[in-house]
Amino acid sequence: MSNAALGLTMLGLIVVVIMMGFPTAFTLMGLGMVFGFFAFYDPSKAWLDNHVFDLMVQRTFGAMTNETLLSIPLFVLMGYVMERGALVDKMFYSVQLAFRRLPGSLAVATLIICTFWGIASGLVGAVVVLMGVIAMRPMLNAGYDTRLAAGVITAGGTLGILIPPSVMIIVYAAVAGQSVVKLYAAAMFPGFFLAFLYLLYVIGWALIQPKVAPKLPPEQQRAPITPAVAHIAAGYSQRMLPALVAAVFAPGRALAAGAQGVRVGWFTLLRFLGSALVPLLLAAVTLGAIWWYVTIYSQQGSDNPSPPAAEQVAPGAAGSAVTLAEPKAEGLQEPPSEGGLQEPPGAGAQESSSGGVQEPPGAEAAPPSSSEGLQQLGEPVAAPHAEPVPGAFYTGFWLTCAVVLALLVVYYWKMDPEQFEILRLLVSSVMPLGVLTLVVLGVILFGITTATESAAVGAAGAFLMAWQAKTLNFQRIKEAVFLTAKTTAMVCWLFVGSALFSAVFALLGGQSIIEQWVLSMNLSPLQFLMLSQAIIFVLGWPLEWTEIIVIFIPIFLPLLTHFQIDPLLFGVLVFVNLQAAFLSPPVAMSAFYLKGVSPPHVTINQIFAGMMPYMLIVILCMVFMYVWPSLTLWLPKYLYGG
Repeated sequence: MSNAALGLTMLGLIVVVIMMGFPTAFTLMGLGMVFGFFAFYDPSKAWLDNHVFDLMVQRTFGAMTNETLLSIPLFVLMGYVMERGALVDKMFYSVQLAFRRLPGSLAVATLIICTFWGIASGLVGAVVVLMGVIAMRPMLNAGYDTRLAAGVITAGGTLGILIPPSVMIIVYAAVAGQSVVKLYAAAMFPGFFLAFLYLLYVIGWALIQPKVAPKLPPEQQRAPITPAVAHIAAGYSQRMLPALVAAVFAPGRALAAGAQGVRVGWFTLLRFLGSALVPLLLAAVTLGAIWWYVTIYSQQGSDNPSPPAAEQVAPGAAGSAVTLAEPKAEGLQEPPSEGGLQEPPGAGAQESSSGGVQEPPGAEAAPPSSSEGLQQLGEPVAAPHAEPVPGAFYTGFWLTCAVVLALLVVYYWKMDPEQFEILRLLVSSVMPLGVLTLVVLGVILFGITTATESAAVGAAGAFLMAWQAKTLNFQRIKEAVFLTAKTTAMVCWLFVGSALFSAVFALLGGQSIIEQWVLSMNLSPLQFLMLSQAIIFVLGWPLEWTEIIVIFIPIFLPLLTHFQIDPLLFGVLVFVNLQAAFLSPPVAMSAFYLKGVSPPHVTINQIFAGMMPYMLIVILCMVFMYVWPSLTLWLPKYLYGG
């Protein structure tokens, strides 16, 4: 059997063995060792002198020194601390009250909580299980269709692995040698756009067929009004903002005992007023941050701009920087040893005929220097790319300010005691998570910190949130740390196995054969993109996203340059496509997560039926991304240039 045939046999065996249930990481290493032994075999030497053992050490060392992977345990710890801290119940209740007038309000609240909780945790299984426990029975008890309830939980739970900060994006960046920061920026809008499409589908189905999502009884749509709030409203006004302002400056009636003997202290009045002003403050901070960034921060150093922080790439990518248009496919890097690695007989002729064996990016042995690789911790971060402020920005900005101000006036005019109670619930439950998420993403995208440092901020913020909610104890902390170590070890062993597997696969000529086969088809860029995404979509049925990224994505990466496909666009298309890996039978892990916590009468076929429409929505989102590339590429190009 020729070396190329051995390589293709190796690729086919990995799918078969994984589907048989063997651990992915050790299957990759085992096949890499076995086939690598034959690739390096020299009858004149003892079998212990085979260079595949050197290659194994080299790949393990490369994974251990890959700084991109440092952020994974911190983001995973952040997710597990939030999961163990049981912070979702109150959040779901408050969001459901806030959207109680929308069709399918329980399903809408479930989708919103799945989205933002998934962003914070990045753990699909944890989000699906938590929302299955919290939201599944209330939806079924309210008469919701089982398919609607199951589909919204399973589809919404997968969004956390797509929208930054996402472990999947970090894994892809390390494999492909791309910038984590640019990938975060590129995945931001498509992730929220996919969530928006899910939301439109849920509301549209509830409008067309109201029986699938009956309206809740009036008693379940009312928020309880506390005696203190009722006392202030009775003493001043039913419009809560003027009432609270008057109570703060003239607290006599609030301090006096009411009909039920209720008194409201001055500090309580200040706290209530602060809660009422949160929407105004959030709008002011958001608009002010946009103005500051566009007109001040991004213009610093316009005459002599520094290289953007996001241009620094993950270890494993050769060269000083990876541009937005051209990923670099480096040749196989052989482990250092006396005399170097010896190619198997006939490999030299094969290489000369095919133009050299090309190895997928991200499998290099030695980590790059600090000037080439990911920004080292403690190094100053360069300012993002500066562009002249267009004149249309000022018109659009002030128009947006006027619209936001009008909406705030209408909101505060209609704020009665019940609306104020809902706002208080949202402020106490949703706002801490929202602020933490914005901080974690903001410091990355604005170039203030590296992804690893922002992950540390997120983990610390998760501990503070759980501590403030008084739901975290030593036992739960221990469980979170243990699960973090377990997940991180799995990812790191996957990288070791993937690096060894891809190196041997390229050495045997498998990569070259696939490249020649694809190029011989004379595909257009669109046809190649459709073919590659279709293959990934089909692979999502039997395999999980980790296996697809570390095994099969490196096969496509060297071909992007030939077809002139932007690696950022290709990567985000892969991220969106891999949502289907969680929603497609037979290995639809989201379905099995939900089945484990659902009532006994909910069948796995009903869950599968509920997930199917969301797979079509994923495909629709990918079509939008191809037709409208700015959905993916505008933010990284604006922030970092290129």
